[in-house]
Amino acid sequence: MKIRKVKAQEHKLIRQVVEIHMAAFPEFFLTFLGRGFLRQMYGCYCHHGKSGLLVAEGENKELVGFLAYSGNLSGLYKYMIEKKLLYFGWYSAGAFFRNPRIFMRLLRAFLKPEESKRQEAYIELSSIGVSPSSKGKGVGTALISWVKENTYFEQYRYIRLETDAEGNDGTNHFYQKNGFVLDHIYSTPEGRLMNEYRWYKSFNADSLF
Repeated sequence: MKIRKVKAQEHKLIRQVVEIHMAAFPEFFLTFLGRGFLRQMYGCYCHHGKSGLLVAEGENKELVGFLAYSGNLSGLYKYMIEKKLLYFGWYSAGAFFRNPRIFMRLLRAFLKPEESKRQEAYIELSSIGVSPSSKGKGVGTALISWVKENTYFEQYRYIRLETDAEGNDGTNHFYQKNGFVLDHIYSTPEGRLMNEYRWYKSFNADSLF
């Protein structure tokens, strides 16, 4: 398996990432916003200087998984709004007409730059997707390991991610097995309970298992 970063001009590869996202997260809000929205979003991870999009390629160079990350999440959201507002607005409008009840979620999405500000510097693992046919083959672990090995911890305090707290035992166990420690639980405005996990380089997770 090969892990590498996607270049901004690799549009075909970004489209393949979108297809894995659609298959891996069929019920998620971002999936509902559609392929066009996702193409622009993942493209921004490639363009933004402190962010990146990783892909995992199998033996035949087929795409089996991806990971989107950022070392400045607030800055990434600002970049998206400044550079791609018309595109995101267009795709969001289409989603709104399909389901007007999502208006408040769309509004909160455009307020993300302020919501995601934090005092300390950290790496955010925003999205990790694995092809359904490649689940259980170590793809997600390989992607996370790349981030751990390539993060400059003199600059960043920890690696962070969040996932559903309820009805999501397999995913929570996967992150715990990869050394992530539950920091806290919070509730979204929609009443969705979320676990926030962190990984510190100095932490020895092996003692837990």
